[in-house]
Amino acid sequence: MNGDFALDDLDLDLVSALQEAPRAPINALADAVGSSPTTVGRRLQRMHAEQVLRVIGQLDWTLVSDTHPRHVWITTAPGRLQDVARQVAEIPEAQYVAMATGRADVYCTVRPLGRDSVKDLLTQRLPSVPGVVSTQSDLVLKPFGRAEAWRIDRLDAAQRAVLDPYRIEAQESVAPQALSGQEWEATRLLHADARLTSSDLSRALGVSQSTAHRLIAGLLERQVVRPRVEVEPGLLGFHLEVALSLSTEPGSTEEVGQALGRHPSARYVSMVAGNATVIHQGVFRGEEHLADFLSHDLAALPGIRSVEVSVVLDVLRRYWINRSGNRLGQGGFPLNPR
Repeated sequence: MNGDFALDDLDLDLVSALQEAPRAPINALADAVGSSPTTVGRRLQRMHAEQVLRVIGQLDWTLVSDTHPRHVWITTAPGRLQDVARQVAEIPEAQYVAMATGRADVYCTVRPLGRDSVKDLLTQRLPSVPGVVSTQSDLVLKPFGRAEAWRIDRLDAAQRAVLDPYRIEAQESVAPQALSGQEWEATRLLHADARLTSSDLSRALGVSQSTAHRLIAGLLERQVVRPRVEVEPGLLGFHLEVALSLSTEPGSTEEVGQALGRHPSARYVSMVAGNATVIHQGVFRGEEHLADFLSHDLAALPGIRSVEVSVVLDVLRRYWINRSGNRLGQGGFPLNPR
């Protein structure tokens, strides 16, 4: 498979349209980007075949765990960085794994499968990976911005209006509810392909199309499944990824976090308990873009005491999906109901 796959303007417009409305039908996507349904369908198939684009269903974590994620910073022995990163990426609870410079050599986000497993994961399994010198973790208290909300924003108002009927707006968090067996099966399928139609689900589950439609609508409305476009930022022109660890003044954490969560660079922003109070995972087009962010946007926020920047060298796993450059590999959410 050719490693120099590139997206042209139509491909980028399609990615932007999918970010706006991940479940929009081909005809609507074609109208939004000014192309034909045949061409749009062919482009989407090509990107999927080349393993550079996937529309998955991001799932409600409370389905499988009663605890919050941790940001983990790992220092490695000289010459062991790549080996450690690869081994950490094989841990089922590792959602995001990257090699980095700055605060640590390996930066990852882990999702313990339950409160009773946190101690073992953080004090035994991660530190015992060969080549690990030390680990440090920050407990995520709440998110300010999520990766599924990140946009490359290429469409104008008229183009976005075409997609309005198919848009899935973020709602206030709702109390988790137990899923039936049928809902669990639908959840598994939507996690793998969030563009699954009621006809597809009907055939897969052996139920009527009306039942399949109700299953999909209910899971989306309750935010059990949140459609998410998976494509590496570097393929979209964002070649620099960083993790900022911010220390804030008492009383200013909420304001800083909310402001950063709205910033165009934000992939994942969270309030944490640890050495930092806010962690901002962001993507930038290059060094000048990051310099402008640090010198102007970040500097304009009151209440920031200090900032530590970790520059990502290579991402091995993102949302449990393995990465090789810009290619999406195997992996998926650990779907075992608690």
